[in-house]
Amino acid sequence: MTTLSPPSLPAAQVGPRPVRWTCAEFHRVGDMGLFEGRGAMLIDGVILEQGPMNPPHAITLGLVEEAIRAAFGAGWWLRHQSPLVLGQDIDPEPDLAVVPGRPRDYTGHPTMADLLVEVADTSLEFDTNEKRVVYARAGIREYWVVDVNGRQLIVYRDPQTGDYANHQTLGVSDTVAPLASPTAVVRVADLLV
Repeated sequence: MTTLSPPSLPAAQVGPRPVRWTCAEFHRVGDMGLFEGRGAMLIDGVILEQGPMNPPHAITLGLVEEAIRAAFGAGWWLRHQSPLVLGQDIDPEPDLAVVPGRPRDYTGHPTMADLLVEVADTSLEFDTNEKRVVYARAGIREYWVVDVNGRQLIVYRDPQTGDYANHQTLGVSDTVAPLASPTAVVRVADLLV
């Protein structure tokens, strides 16, 4: 049996303090099964838990994956709620990450993606604020938020100095072409239940 120890505290530190986790520590604990079914992510060294996925989220994520797979085709790996190491202490585990290549092209978790998609049914505020800034800081050139309740797609592009320069909200009758697959057309209606 493996015993889990939190990161060690410096000897000079007196009194309680928050403990910041690294991706390596977060992944080691995850490998032990601690986060199974809990929707854990690491944002700036803090472990956040989203909880289990409800049916609208799961169905929408399936629709998104289907539409994105058709738009990108071969040569792209669609990673569904998998690690994406964006720094020493950032692994947001996005709902969908589109990375170039195939699984065998990687020996570790990807550190960049050409498109990230989050499905927001209960997490719209977090996805359009905290995660938006995390993804922009990491240089993710395109980030989509599928707003399940608002029945819209929010598209962020052109990361600059910690935020996106371009922001667009698309309705059910609109279409969008991913930057990494500019000839493809994704209908917003196809992403929504």
